[in-house]
This record gives sequence, C-alpha cells and structure tokens, in this order.
Amino acid sequence: MRVLVVDDDPPSVKMISFLLREEGYDVVTAGNGPEALRLVDEAAPDLVILDVMMPHMDGLEVCQRIRRHTDIPIIFLSAKGETADRVAGLELGADDYLPKPFEPTELLARVRAVMRRVERGTFGEPKTLLQVDDFRLDPVNNRVALPDGREVELTPIEFRLLYTLARNAGRILSHEQLLNHVWGYTYEGYANQVAVYIRRLRTKIEPDPDHPRYLITARGVGYKFEVD
Repeated sequence: MRVLVVDDDPPSVKMISFLLREEGYDVVTAGNGPEALRLVDEAAPDLVILDVMMPHMDGLEVCQRIRRHTDIPIIFLSAKGETADRVAGLELGADDYLPKPFEPTELLARVRAVMRRVERGTFGEPKTLLQVDDFRLDPVNNRVALPDGREVELTPIEFRLLYTLARNAGRILSHEQLLNHVWGYTYEGYANQVAVYIRRLRTKIEPDPDHPRYLITARGVGYKFEVD
C-alpha cells in the first residue's frame, strides 16, 4: 500500500515517513499543495496523510480538489484540534482528523483501519442491495432511492453509514459501534465525527433536516434509522 504524506514541515514528514516505512508501507511525500495534487495523479497513492496548515494552498483546499475526482481516503493532521476545525475537515470529505501532537501508535492505528477497508474493498462494500421500507440502497453506485422518488448519490462513507443504520432499522447503534463498522476503529472522543456525517446525510435524505424523520438521535447514546 502506498501512502502520500503532505506537510510543509520536513521533520514531520521525516518522522511520519519513517513510521510508515517501518510498518511496510510505500511512502511518497510532498511539501506543498500543488505537489500533492500532482502526486495524487502520478503516484496513485492508496491513502493521503494531509497537514492542514500549509502556506499558499492549505490542506482544506487540497482536500476539496482531491474530492472533485476521487474518493481516496484522507487523514488530516493539524495543530488546530478544536471541534470546529475537525468538523470543517470532515465536512470537506476527510475520512479522519488527528490533532497534533499525536502518539505514533495512534496514527498507525488510524492508517491500519483505513487500509483494512481498502484491502477488504469496503469502499465498495456493502455488496448487496438493501430495501428498507421505501428506501432502496444501491451499493454498486452508492445511491439511495428515497420514498419521494428521488435518487441521491452519497459518498462512500455516507453510504456505509446509512447502510449500517438501515440494516439495523429501529435499533439504536452507539457512536462506538458506528465508528467500528463504518470507519473501522473505536476511539473515545470521536462521537463528533459520526455527528458530522449524520448531519450531511440528513441534508440529503430528510424532507426537513432540522426535524429529522428517519435518522433519529438517541442523546448520549447514538443514532437509529426509523421507518414507518
């Protein structure tokens, strides 16, 4: 598996590259946004580890441009670890957001979790069509047919999240269960990551996202997919 590490801080690039190579990953590096975009096309990495705070073109813009044409997994690294910064990164389509400074073991665990999904082909999983009430989930195209007749295209993570909830319709799934099934890991404190994607899903499938009918919050516990 090939990992692209993007950071304008050479010591950080050197440290992360060393960790990844010790784990057996092929590593390519970039020191700025334009170089990163070039390597995404030329080196075809399986994962991008992307620093947010870079001059000229920051990591958020790089992520936006990558997401225009590929769903390659992206892990953000940033010294800005506030909730609002994490939400901004996840809203742009990042798969994970790890504040600096971080423990090397945690970064490697995040990378392994994403790579397991790649190796298992979970960016194409689930593989079976799912019909729940008047919802029809198409895993081949990451599309969902809604009760009002519309068809909506989802990102791979959005689709996996909706599929997991719909497959367990009427059952409350905890934040930890959703992190494990959708993202492939369980870490305390990352319930907000689930909330970001629930909000994105609501804007796509709910008649009134501010008053959800299908994606219901169980406060302090998790979420459930409610059907008639």
